[in-house]
Amino acid sequence: MSNLSLIIEERAADIGNFMVGRLLPFRQKRMVGPFAFIDHMGPANLKAGENLDVPPHPHIGLSTLTFLFEGSIIHKDSLGTEIEIKPGAVNWMTAGKGIVHSERTPNYLREKEKTLHGLQIWVALPKDLEKMDPTFSHIEKDEIPQWENDGVSYKLIAGKAFNKKSPVPVHSDLYFIELKSTKRQKISIGKHLYGESALYILEGKIYNENHSYDPKQILVAKDATLCEFEMEENTTIYIFGGEKFPEERIIHWNFVASSKEIITEARERWKKQEFPKVPGETDFVPLPN
Repeated sequence: MSNLSLIIEERAADIGNFMVGRLLPFRQKRMVGPFAFIDHMGPANLKAGENLDVPPHPHIGLSTLTFLFEGSIIHKDSLGTEIEIKPGAVNWMTAGKGIVHSERTPNYLREKEKTLHGLQIWVALPKDLEKMDPTFSHIEKDEIPQWENDGVSYKLIAGKAFNKKSPVPVHSDLYFIELKSTKRQKISIGKHLYGESALYILEGKIYNENHSYDPKQILVAKDATLCEFEMEENTTIYIFGGEKFPEERIIHWNFVASSKEIITEARERWKKQEFPKVPGETDFVPLPN
């Protein structure tokens, strides 16, 4: 009996002047634990003058997790944050009742050739925290718990697992873990996981019960506690999941909420430009129909 309940293929999506691979939400699986949305950015080889420019746009009811493999992004938000994120670091922005942010290529790279590659993730907030005040945290690469076990290197990017805790200030029980292999290796980590669980293959290959799985796929487990598989050598995967919320979440544009009323209110606020502004930014992403 296979422990896989669903295989999700990466699907192309347009985020303005940039194409990404959309992984979540998926029509048969809207969320995995509190994880509501995952985009795989790139790898995009950008020419001189070709840049990432996502103008100010709003969020409510979620935390964003930005994790880069290559390249650099300047994050600016309505709290007054302005910070450059580089590979291996984590930007963790909690929108709560409302935040606005922009994401752009840094000035020093705009007229150079560069590569941009990473993951952008939304984690829904528990119902009692949906309307909390917004916050922002930046965690440097060397602050992330890292360890090795039998030829596999692990990073606990966010959450709790393996009796370890990431410094990323999450708001519910979850985990986001990187595994990198140097040799073909059997992995059995079910006892360290909880709630719902899924596995994203960035590069390499995974074997599970006489089947092989390739990059740009998410494998959703039926039971996190049965998580066993083999990694091919030079494979990188991300395992994510956690405890599911008792209530459904509505995902509409950049908003995540437990009710349609909260979404409608956020739409009206953005339409009337009542969200806080990002200092130094004048343009914005208009509300879609």
